[in-house]
Amino acid sequence: MDKRDYYEVLGVARDADDATLKTAYRRLAHQFHPDKNQGDQAAEEKFKELSEAYAVLSDAEKRARYDRFGHGGGADPFGFGAAGASINDIFGDIFGEMFGAGRRPRQRSRGNDYRYHLELSLEEAALGVARQLTLPRARPCATCQGSGARPGTGPRTCPTCRGAGELRVSQGFFSMARTCHHCQGTGRIIVDKCPDCGGAGATREEVTVEVKIPAGVDTGTRVRSVGDGEPSPVPGGQPGDLYVVIQVAEHPIFRREGTELVCEVPISFAQAALGATVEVPTLDGGQKLKIPAGTQTGAVFRVKGRGIPNLNGGGRGDLHVQVAVETPAHLSREQRELLERFAELSGEETHPRARSFWEKAAERWREPKKKR
Repeated sequence: MDKRDYYEVLGVARDADDATLKTAYRRLAHQFHPDKNQGDQAAEEKFKELSEAYAVLSDAEKRARYDRFGHGGGADPFGFGAAGASINDIFGDIFGEMFGAGRRPRQRSRGNDYRYHLELSLEEAALGVARQLTLPRARPCATCQGSGARPGTGPRTCPTCRGAGELRVSQGFFSMARTCHHCQGTGRIIVDKCPDCGGAGATREEVTVEVKIPAGVDTGTRVRSVGDGEPSPVPGGQPGDLYVVIQVAEHPIFRREGTELVCEVPISFAQAALGATVEVPTLDGGQKLKIPAGTQTGAVFRVKGRGIPNLNGGGRGDLHVQVAVETPAHLSREQRELLERFAELSGEETHPRARSFWEKAAERWREPKKKR
């Protein structure tokens, strides 16, 4: 039986534009889709006929050949060749209409992301800082304006995929696609390459970008700077992003524990015994701290709100000051005499911790004798 005219199959005039063809196809394909007409052989044949007609008429080259020679023009059945209608267009339109979802547009080619390792001091990591970073970046070639072709020439349609950017292999009613190896999916090739960029369409140069590091970052934190990565290789595509990976250097005074800071501050024997007000360091400068009389080595005092800001918000940690009582290393004769006099006057009440320690030790030494 002779094939019906493709325009008649879709119910459109011979001068119908692409939008009219697509609208007619979507409406009829939705009506005769096999999933909606299970077991109906006539509907399945009608759907195949519609798909074949649309695959030919939606391709400018095949449509021109069909208009001139009719069905004898050599158009391949169902039109799913390399230059034919995309299977994603066909089924994407059908299922998009059936399930209420729009067609998913082809994703734009996106530039590569950059990764930059940045070392910060503890102060910079805790309080935040803005840094100027120098990065290598591709810029559109000034000679060819980013086309990659020698001035006066231009890219040509890829002969392998005929501009589709993908190659298709048909297996019965279905087909599979893969990216064209010749044009890398762009659908175009550069025959006469630009002498300055070698066909890349871009040249390398160093650029400076400013990255703001938020307060509270730590080693391993990644800070994302949107759009500061590699430009897209395709005009109109999105650039990649810059990811700054933080490494915090060790601090000579402070030790970080999450949002808390710990530091050890030496105090004199007299300050510990009599009490004093001393100045302790913080990330924001000096801070007065009251040391009560009788303070022992290892005692920890908290300074609220002088730690590390929480990266996700919610305030700032505390500073924990651990004191270490420093024993005098070099004594004058007068100092030695005074300390000796102090030792003579000192009793159990002066050193309660020592008394408690020796009482416990003596008790432990007597235990083996009791067991005997």
